[in-house]
Amino acid sequence: MRKLLNVGGNSKAIPLPPIYNGWEHLLLDIDPKGAPDVVCDARTMTSLPAATYDAVYCSHNLEHYHRHEVPKVLAGFRHVLKADGFVHLRVPDIGAVMQTAVQNKLDIDDVLYQSPAGPITVRDVIYGYGVEIERSGNDFFAHKTGFSAKSLTAVLQAAGFSNLFIGTGNLEVVAYAFTGKASDYATALLKLPPVNA
Repeated sequence: MRKLLNVGGNSKAIPLPPIYNGWEHLLLDIDPKGAPDVVCDARTMTSLPAATYDAVYCSHNLEHYHRHEVPKVLAGFRHVLKADGFVHLRVPDIGAVMQTAVQNKLDIDDVLYQSPAGPITVRDVIYGYGVEIERSGNDFFAHKTGFSAKSLTAVLQAAGFSNLFIGTGNLEVVAYAFTGKASDYATALLKLPPVNA
């Protein structure tokens, strides 16, 4: 069975993308309240066993680290990944958020969109979901950096992910990152272009 490490996923009650159906799902989180399988700060993942996981899934978590800490997190991803594994990243698209705010003449506290958790303001996307930060009292829910497709590509390449597939839409950037050529399995699973470097 293939193994997925869900980094910063908060709780296993939050559904994963259906492509991971049938995988063994292990949750890594800094907050023990969500009952993660691994309680760990993602900046220290190089202390975990190496080459253990077929994929690392990190949805709306990378922006919770200061920009200078992002390389540590990505080094941890590389460390725990098997040689033919991949990273699946989702982050807010800060460029699209700014463009939408300007085009729609939105102020920082205006609602950008409605989510299952409630209204999300421009401020929430830039600085973190204020309701959760206030409710929990945990500043690790705050956003400390932001990404566009270009800047996410740059940090992934600098971390040694040489084969990238980046897309944007719905105010987020989605990336599949490999240290080498994508395997036939990953190419089919992720519906990637059949030829890649």
